[in-house]
Amino acid sequence: MKQIQKDELYENLSHFLKGKGVDLKEGPYTKGIHAGCSMLADAINLSQTGLERARNEIGRKVDQVRQVIHERTAPKGSPPVTTEAPHNDVQSAHKRAPSGERHRKSRPNKKASHRRRSQ
Repeated sequence: MKQIQKDELYENLSHFLKGKGVDLKEGPYTKGIHAGCSMLADAINLSQTGLERARNEIGRKVDQVRQVIHERTAPKGSPPVTTEAPHNDVQSAHKRAPSGERHRKSRPNKKASHRRRSQ
């Protein structure tokens, strides 16, 4: 947003009042009105700056939350690859399963175990 000049608000107010039949002439009351318009312009400019800063900060925080959600809900990839050289000793060769074979834990059939209990 463009900044409001201090005199701009007073000039617009004086044009508005002139259209309504009130002419602001130089005097002590116009100095007070001018000072009030100047403070109002400063307050508007500062609030706009603060709102823009808050909007940018909120956007940054929302991006961080999105990143955390993405990291926690992303599908798990393959396990990390180790860079260590394989051991050539006999014990480690026996511990490893042959390629293509994987050991799976056997699960009891729920229906079968349920049938056994009820009989």
